[in-house]
Amino acid sequence: MTDLLYSEIEEELRSSVRALLADRCPHESVLARCETPEPYDRKLWRALARDLGAASLAVPEEAGGAGASVREVAVVLEELGRAAAPTPYLGSAVLAGTALLALPGSGEAAELLAALASGERTATLAVPLSTAPGTGAFPTAVRADSAGTLTGTVTSVADAAVADVLLVPAEGRDGPGLYAVEASAAALTVAPRTSLDLTRPLADVTLAGTAARRLAGPGDAPAALERALLTGAGLLASEQLGIAEWCLTATVAYLKDRRQFGRPLGSFQALKHRLADLWLDVAGARAAARYAADTLAGGDPDAPVAVAVAASHCGDLAVRAAEECVQLHGGIGMTWEHPAHLYLKRAKADQIALGTPDRHRTALADLVDLPAPTA
Repeated sequence: MTDLLYSEIEEELRSSVRALLADRCPHESVLARCETPEPYDRKLWRALARDLGAASLAVPEEAGGAGASVREVAVVLEELGRAAAPTPYLGSAVLAGTALLALPGSGEAAELLAALASGERTATLAVPLSTAPGTGAFPTAVRADSAGTLTGTVTSVADAAVADVLLVPAEGRDGPGLYAVEASAAALTVAPRTSLDLTRPLADVTLAGTAARRLAGPGDAPAALERALLTGAGLLASEQLGIAEWCLTATVAYLKDRRQFGRPLGSFQALKHRLADLWLDVAGARAAARYAADTLAGGDPDAPVAVAVAASHCGDLAVRAAEECVQLHGGIGMTWEHPAHLYLKRAKADQIALGTPDRHRTALADLVDLPAPTA
């Protein structure tokens, strides 16, 4: 039986990440940053990726990493979700890092992976954030010519605004490939677009004959891309778990202190029932997210099933927890000054990222040979 409890090392990692975020990422600074053209906190990212080593957790020691596993990455994402932290961890350490890890362990891909693990560089996978795993298609609108230059547009790419390198899936004459494009390259445009989640901006990436370096061809690129999307969807559930836990904890604390009719709001039975139901769902989400991370870490063939369960459950739960947080905080929960709206926006954006819950439930039905769910 797999042990889904947090290990001592995982708890120590959680404590370190939580202390860093408490010091460098208070809600006041996140809200203030959302009103500027620079939503990402680059100093926080350097401290997290380089000083704390969070970017290297899933990278083997021989490749320049910490030699931990996806389980530790999931713990970091829980804390980032709990703090609504504006960092490119999902795009760089998870999506781009996993794609590079899935490629043969030498050459330019290995050098780029080592640079990401050290925190020296940041990358992202140039696919729409809504792209789901398990579609069987190679998700790209970009073409590669015989000279190795890329042409096309990719919409709604997460973390593109701060990436030093873009990993671009493209179709060439000999089939699909994965290409590295420097953010400083000529004929490359990264245009910010309006994003619901103020802490994870999106951008449209346009390539017009842009120079690129091919990292993988038809033999490796599709599998690497699918692995990155599957891992991203599974680990996003841990971020959604962190969001839900913060919303539940903040709401319970508020209802204990806020008084009406001479009593704490939390003493009213109807509110107790709502929070008790939410607590049970959060406990279930923790089990689902932990199992998904564990199967991904161990290369378990059950990973697609575990990811589909976690993504479908945690996606809906995070939104419900954030909605309850806003509603049960009353008037103050509707204001810009209170951070509840940050969690609601991130929860809603995460719900449609890397596959919607309905998409994952449909995939789960196929995986376990059950009738597809109906609306």
